[in-house]
Parts: sequence; structure tokens; C-alpha cells
Amino acid sequence: MTDIESLKEMVEESGNIVFFGGAGVSTESGIPDFRSVDGLYSQTYQYPPETILSHEFFMNNTEEFYHFYRNKMLYLDAKPNDAHTKLAELEANRKLKAVITQNIDGLHQLAGSKKVLELHGSVHRNFCMRCQQFYPVQKIQESDGVPKCNCGGTIKPDVVLYGEGLNSDVMNQSVAAITSAEVLIIGGTSLGVYPAAGLIDYYRGSKLILVNKSSTPLDSRANLIIKGSIGEVFKQLKWSENK
Repeated sequence: MTDIESLKEMVEESGNIVFFGGAGVSTESGIPDFRSVDGLYSQTYQYPPETILSHEFFMNNTEEFYHFYRNKMLYLDAKPNDAHTKLAELEANRKLKAVITQNIDGLHQLAGSKKVLELHGSVHRNFCMRCQQFYPVQKIQESDGVPKCNCGGTIKPDVVLYGEGLNSDVMNQSVAAITSAEVLIIGGTSLGVYPAAGLIDYYRGSKLILVNKSSTPLDSRANLIIKGSIGEVFKQLKWSENK
């Protein structure tokens, strides 16, 4: 039996699957990874990206933050790839119970997924820091300098910046989903970003599947490892037929 066949068998036999994904799920839609060879961390800016994308920098250098954010963090023309669409099909078939993602691009929802737990927030949600008025991402994209609310307050993206804590409700829901999962599929992540990667420790099952181009710290614990592009792997699966 091939690895793909093993993956499909595990999926077909389970009605409680959770997917945990990282940047590799989005790179195949043309959104660069921070930590890859061609990612943002390997490029040169006046400040390191992790400094610009920090709470302190946002508060003290808001206009410069937004210059970087508009140019390097918004990929609104990106489309879901095979990984996104196959996961949405799996949820529609009542097998996938949750997508837990470290990505902030909203592509899982665009593909049709309903239960998406966004550990690091979303570029599509933006709020006034003074009155909490909601603004869509187009407000950020179309404004110049620092986007302002009608009340005069500064608008902030609902993304988790360095120095900020993860949303406790999203974390609690993620822990609950992983703890109760029969099958846990991890894809497109090297599991190097904490505290998000620490969620995997809550998995108690015996069907841990890793789909990634490179090795991860959990390889020795996995029940199935598939090395490669997650979109190409998922493309070979016919989950939409598993009613």
C-alpha cells in the first residue's frame, strides 16, 4: 500500500479528523513563507520583519508598519489550492471537524471551510483601537499612511503580532479539537513556531499524519509521514466521493 493509499484509508475509516496547517499550505497559492529560503526573513529591510511585525513597532512606528504590511502581508488575489479545497470537501462530508491554521490569509474560508480556528488572526478582520468598529481588509489596502476610523482612532489588523498573546478562546477550541481527534493531519509546517506548535502535544490518538516537504520534530512520533507538497498530495485524494 502506498502512502497516499494509507492516508486515504485512514480518512475513510474516521469521522473525527482535525487538520493543523502552517505556511506551507499557503505558499502553493503564491503567498511567501517567512522562514523559507525565499521568504521574508531572508530579505533585507531597514528593520528585520520580526521587528516590524511586533506590537511595540506597531505602536511606535505605525506608518512604517503599514507600509511594510500592505506591501508584504496582503495577498488578496491569492486563490485556494488543492489542499484548501480538499479540506473543505472533507468537512462537507462530515469527516473533518476543524481546521487549525497558523495562516492569516483566509484561504480556508474562501475554499468553503466553515470551522476554521485562526491561531494568528486574519488580515480580513480589522478594528478601531478606540471604538472597536470593524473594517474589512479593503479599508487597509485602499488607505494611505495610517488607516483611521471615523472616530479618529487608529485601525489595527486582527493579527497576532510578536509580543502579543494568542486568543485564548481560539486556543481553547484548538486544544479541545486536537484532544478529541481520532486522526490528526499536520501539513505545511515545520512545527517550529510556538506556542502554536505546542498544541500537537494534546493529541492522544494513534493516527498522526505528517505531510511536509522537510522533516519536523514530530517525525519520530508520526504514524504516517508523506514528504512533499501538500497540494500535490491532497490533489490525489477523492474525498468528495466519501459520503
